[in-house]
Amino acid sequence: MPERSTTATRILFPGRDQVVLTLAIALLVTLAGCAPVRHYEAARVLQDFAAGAADSRLKRTTPAPLRQPLDYTVAGRAHHADLYLPAALDGCVAPGQVSVPHCPRAALVAVPGAVPQGKDDPRMVAFATTLARAGFAVMVPDLTGYRQLRIRPSDAREIADAFAWISRQPELAPDGRAGMFAFSYSVAPAVLAALEDDIREQVHFIVGLGGYHDLPRAMLFFTTGWFEHEGAWQFITPDDTGRMVLAYSSLDYLAPAPDRAVFDRMVAQRMDDPQADLAPLAARLSQGAQAVYALALNNDPARFAELFARLPRGMREHIDQLDLARHDLTPLQARLILVHGRNDNLIPYTESLALAGAVPAGQARVFLIRSVLGHVDLGVSDLFTWRFWREDLPDLWRLWRVIDLLLAEREDGA
Repeated sequence: MPERSTTATRILFPGRDQVVLTLAIALLVTLAGCAPVRHYEAARVLQDFAAGAADSRLKRTTPAPLRQPLDYTVAGRAHHADLYLPAALDGCVAPGQVSVPHCPRAALVAVPGAVPQGKDDPRMVAFATTLARAGFAVMVPDLTGYRQLRIRPSDAREIADAFAWISRQPELAPDGRAGMFAFSYSVAPAVLAALEDDIREQVHFIVGLGGYHDLPRAMLFFTTGWFEHEGAWQFITPDDTGRMVLAYSSLDYLAPAPDRAVFDRMVAQRMDDPQADLAPLAARLSQGAQAVYALALNNDPARFAELFARLPRGMREHIDQLDLARHDLTPLQARLILVHGRNDNLIPYTESLALAGAVPAGQARVFLIRSVLGHVDLGVSDLFTWRFWREDLPDLWRLWRVIDLLLAEREDGA
């Protein structure tokens, strides 16, 4: 079960494709219509995502954002986060008054996926920095369970607390303009957070990249590679990250035993040799951990239900709580902007389609990316290829539209 980086928030193109993206951006701006200033800014943000640490026009025309640690308390619950600001808040004023340039125009809670470095993952830092350059006050909560590759129902309340805090700071969320951007497994906890009574009316939007709607169905895919769409079964070789998250998340529900050390050794062996025989290590697992191992290594979709039923009871109960398909999403007030790669090998794109179908009509928009997006990683073909003009350029157009919609959320009446 080798570790991969696909649940991280890497939005990065190879450096050699900067010319490609620059030309594509010029075409996008040429085609832009009703809000040319914002459209052009969206193109610059897309280019900055592509540039990573390299130079970009956005970097040259905006101050270096500030990143600062933040300790905050909501209803007696203490939390830690990083806060990214377009610039120092000196001179930033309350709603209804004239603000100075580079003050935040809206607030955003950015929730990473399950990665060991959590909020400190360099890709997450780059992502939050770019959005701070675009005028957002970006708050990245420190979800300690995610650092351990553990997903818990309590994550939703932690996300809700982060949003509750930042949305109530008028200098960070002018006129209450605030939303969330969630990656991978964190999309569902972000949606559940937005259903909490204390913030439901304040969450204006959620951008979800590579999320799920039906958690057991997502688990079926990342263990077996099979998913269903419009009555037909399809197969993609799954990434092993899902199996790792399943294994480490189970540790909260097992009796005290050296299961984590055994899982760690399994991961190490498979990283050295993808065909390594794990049976001797599996024999050392506790009974509950063996049930988790059997499900994680199963590749037969017909056996999934049987193996799922053997998971520890507490784990299955928490899976139910994290399963959006078991929740009534009609009270959700936030607009959903859902992005998913058709070739996603961790969570199938059909999950974003299902999530959009579970909210009131017109409340969600789905952007399916054909070739340049996998799970949450991007890559563009060379300009002088047929694939670029046939597949990649339309994908870049779709991603530009997503960013344009996100930037529109900073405006009055969005």
